Amino acid sequence: MQLNPGWNFQNSYIKLPPIFYTWQEPTPVASPKLVIFNEPLAEELNLDNEALQTEEGIATFAGNHIPEGAEPIAQAYAGHQFGYFTMLGDGRAILLGEHVTSENQRFDIQLKGSGRTPYSRGGDGRAALGPMLREYIISEAMHALGIPTTRSLAVVTTGETVMREQYLPGAILTRVASSHIRVGTFEFAKMFGSKEDLQALCDYTIKRHYPHLLKEANPYLSFLKAVIEKQAALIAKWQLVGFVHGVMNTDNMAISGETIDYGPCAFMDIYHPETVFSSIDTYGRYAYGNQPKIGGWNLARLAEALIPLLDEDKERAVGLAKEAIATYPDLYVSHYLDGMRKKLGFVSAKEEDEELIQHLLELMETYEQDYTNTFRALTLQKLEEPFFKTAEFQQWHQRYQARLKGQNPADTEKIMKQHNPSVIPRNHRVEEALEAAVERGDLSVVKKLVSILSDPYAYSAEQEEYCTLPVHPNEPYITYCGT
Repeated sequence: MQLNPGWNFQNSYIKLPPIFYTWQEPTPVASPKLVIFNEPLAEELNLDNEALQTEEGIATFAGNHIPEGAEPIAQAYAGHQFGYFTMLGDGRAILLGEHVTSENQRFDIQLKGSGRTPYSRGGDGRAALGPMLREYIISEAMHALGIPTTRSLAVVTTGETVMREQYLPGAILTRVASSHIRVGTFEFAKMFGSKEDLQALCDYTIKRHYPHLLKEANPYLSFLKAVIEKQAALIAKWQLVGFVHGVMNTDNMAISGETIDYGPCAFMDIYHPETVFSSIDTYGRYAYGNQPKIGGWNLARLAEALIPLLDEDKERAVGLAKEAIATYPDLYVSHYLDGMRKKLGFVSAKEEDEELIQHLLELMETYEQDYTNTFRALTLQKLEEPFFKTAEFQQWHQRYQARLKGQNPADTEKIMKQHNPSVIPRNHRVEEALEAAVERGDLSVVKKLVSILSDPYAYSAEQEEYCTLPVHPNEPYITYCGT
């Protein structure tokens, strides 16, 4: 008896002008094997876990079988990569279509590593197992942390090898997203399409992600403002947990406000604003401390692309765009300070908070303290490390205690435990898991790590060993795009 996986594909994106995509089927692979499967996510999508793990289900994840209703395409887009405009597109990904749940929620189902497309730019269109497992681990950890993100439904190996610096086992990731519409999609429309193409894309995106704006007097300006707000909130959340995206090009900024494209990403151990992990970020453009500013820069590129729609009068349109972008810094700071106040357990806002927060960060930088564990120690009131015995920290702590005066200690602890993760995807733990999977074929380490990270605010006993730093925490850690 053949099981029904429950796919319900409706493909609205292909109703856009054909400039935005190319019909493209995945390239079949030799012998797909399921490596890891996200049962909770499958259930959220109203999919059948058992059916998806059958031979036919695995063939779907590998691109060897196209499920009923799917109409595979590769999406076209452009982007500013490290500040330079480039024509891009899905060079190694195929969008099967949009799965619609029983709650009428629409999700893109994309196969990453599924073969060459017209946008591959000389690449092989494939992906290696390590980077696909990295995306699975980090995206699911981000979801558990409460940060908007694309998610990972499955990873399959292909039975083939890919050549990077060496031959590596090939793999395909099934990515689930609210959509894959990017700032770079709008840049592409502005640069290579007509005004009608740009308007069609914008109308579609508003209807899909911001339908409440359809009745606004100027829906395109309201759309720009809504995206600015979403990105300010998202990047503040990154900063609050020490996440470094690593490649904040405009093609990696999703209009939905989700974190997308987990390439050379990592989490900061020792606090330092100049932290960079990506091997290709030579000058630190996308360093931890630069992420808020780059978010604003990327949004300015979106505003430029939308100018033809903001007003018939170009000068007025430019003025409206500038006014909208000018709101970003204050929006970001507001979200960031609100999050930092919660990390410190404050139940209200006071003017002195910003200086108190900044002083703590400066001390953490001076004394090379671990970002996550410093807040974890404050949450548990276990101030045992030498840093907490220093005169400078003691002075800060006295001010902090005075700020908390009058609050119910139980409320303070509750707020802090809800906003300070006990565990994050420590880089050495991620590498340990990837090495076991790629070098030894042992997936148990990945699965255990994913399980530990699934409830980062639990403060459970089994999380203790995952809170420790690497043996040499100050050694440079380098990540790679995997392309």
